[in-house]
Amino acid sequence: MPTVNVSADGDNPSGFKAKRAQVNKSDTPLAQTPQSITVVTRALLDSQQAVTIADALKNVPGVVSGQYGRRGWDDFIIRGQVASDSLYLDGLRTTTSSRVAEQLSGLEQLEVLKGPGSLLYGQVLPGGLVNMVSKRPQGEDFANADVTVGSHDFRQATVDLNKSLSENGKQAFRLNGLIANSNDATDHVWSKSRYIAPSLSLDLGPRTDFTILTSFQERSYVRQQGLPLYGSIYSNRNGSLPRSLFTGEPSARPYNATETRLGYTLTHRFDDGWSLHHNLRWQQFSMSGQFVVNNVSTATGATETRTATDQTFEGQTFVMDTNLQKSVSTGFGKHALTFGTDYMNSREDATSYNCSVPALNLYNPVYTRVTCPATPNTKTSTSVRDTGLYLRDTITFGQRWQLLAGLRHDIISTYSDNRLTRVHTDTPASATTGSAALMVEVLPGVRPYLSYTTSFNPNTGTSSAGATFQPESGKQWEAGVKFDLDQGRTSLNVAVFDLRRNNVLSNDPANTNFKIASNQRSQGGEISLASDLSNGLSVMAGYSYTAAITADNLGNASIATGQWLDNVPRHTVNASGRYRFRGALNGWELNGGVRGQSMVRTNGYTLPGYVLADIGAAYNAERWRAALNVKNLFNTAYYTGGLARAVALGDDRTVMLTLGYRY
Repeated sequence: MPTVNVSADGDNPSGFKAKRAQVNKSDTPLAQTPQSITVVTRALLDSQQAVTIADALKNVPGVVSGQYGRRGWDDFIIRGQVASDSLYLDGLRTTTSSRVAEQLSGLEQLEVLKGPGSLLYGQVLPGGLVNMVSKRPQGEDFANADVTVGSHDFRQATVDLNKSLSENGKQAFRLNGLIANSNDATDHVWSKSRYIAPSLSLDLGPRTDFTILTSFQERSYVRQQGLPLYGSIYSNRNGSLPRSLFTGEPSARPYNATETRLGYTLTHRFDDGWSLHHNLRWQQFSMSGQFVVNNVSTATGATETRTATDQTFEGQTFVMDTNLQKSVSTGFGKHALTFGTDYMNSREDATSYNCSVPALNLYNPVYTRVTCPATPNTKTSTSVRDTGLYLRDTITFGQRWQLLAGLRHDIISTYSDNRLTRVHTDTPASATTGSAALMVEVLPGVRPYLSYTTSFNPNTGTSSAGATFQPESGKQWEAGVKFDLDQGRTSLNVAVFDLRRNNVLSNDPANTNFKIASNQRSQGGEISLASDLSNGLSVMAGYSYTAAITADNLGNASIATGQWLDNVPRHTVNASGRYRFRGALNGWELNGGVRGQSMVRTNGYTLPGYVLADIGAAYNAERWRAALNVKNLFNTAYYTGGLARAVALGDDRTVMLTLGYRY
């Protein structure tokens, strides 16, 4: 009988390179997608012992993460534009305002879509979005447990249990859990996390896939407030401030947050070639705590006045996405059609108090207490309802040409109630957005492309004159080349872009209770590489250049035209590698990397650039694993970003040791 060769086109679960991304809502390989999408795999996260979303996003060129430091929320910028609220889980938006940091241990991978994503996701900011993919039940039994200890009393225990409940593996149960406690390089700062995520796949027949996804997490923490400008980046006649200085109040009420999620994902394949994809989730969260911020230094430079805020957020979000897909061959090429509709109903209640706190001697701190009034200064309830319809057609001509075209229409209502003044505001908005792209394979595995995308986001609030604002709009031109090399084991992507963002709101410096608008522009280019070579070496690397400025101040004198956008470096670079030995050293692996960025301009001052190095080693046996990582090997002192009167501190050298059992 002749020899039969069987090859799989799926992703390598132990590699750095992904072939597909859920965020694209299709099975089209990334190498054939005319858009910049970067995937951070579970294997890369584990090799780095990543703990937070900011840790994961440091692997993505064109993305700045953690620009506000260790404040307990997920902060990131994509292509020069703040995108912290453009956070999705399994293709569904988490909430309109992301308040609770996400738990990384329950994720299979992170996907970063760069540029406007309104065609498939509606009202998202034009810089891009991050989609998190949950770990799901598998068809084989396993039980993994890990214990990690590290610098600053970091202690973490995780479990990942999976049980197949049917012979064909379609019915299975999986449980992910985490307990973590840690102190911080800054005095009086600590955090605690608890997380559990049960999921269940049911066998509803060979044509249907159905998975229930749930999770609950609890976080308690003290915010790391950074350092005042004088004594850190500016000289202070009293000397430099220690990076361990805590400028808050230890007696302040720490933040406590909970988040509950319940949802499912359904796929059904019909006999006539159509497939139905339906995702739904309900989410509820609460977060409450007090924080103290730096205000103004006194004349001596030794004492800093401070302000304090007591805040509480509560809310819930219901989201749903349904689409039908089918491939159809016609005389005008092969069409991959997607018809979809999505719905979001998100509500957030917010209460805050303006509190008082005494000044602090920065060089001889004596802490006191935070005093809050009985009456809040803000008490609001805001609801956003968004219904969207979208259509996408990917047309393939012959073996080389591909044309993507799509349109979307959104109808949005934003309701806001001021519970103190009893003023109700209803802000309706609607918009049609779209996307078009052309890609051609000029050589085997070499595909240049050109794309144009638009976006919109409704604006709320008023100017000091009482005027409302037009919705924000965005548009982007992108040109690039995707290289699929080494029989699919290596991808190299090069892209340049021009992104325009109009009617961007910010607080009015003359009256912070009101808003002002401006236009912004980001231009630049990115190079990204992901590879799993046959010799055991895996690499992920990238470089980006981003020039993000205020393009037009729209007559607002407090905003300078041509001004750099805050916390956006012109140059960033990242490279991570892992080498798995063979032969006599089989089971051992070495990993490490470098990352850095150029200087940053923010809030009228400049932060220096930096380069960091990481190194690690691991040993994998049949039943157990050990891993040791040293991050920021040379203990470089650096700043991740800046605010008006404080700079955010980067992580000092940290050492992490993990011992794991596999069954």
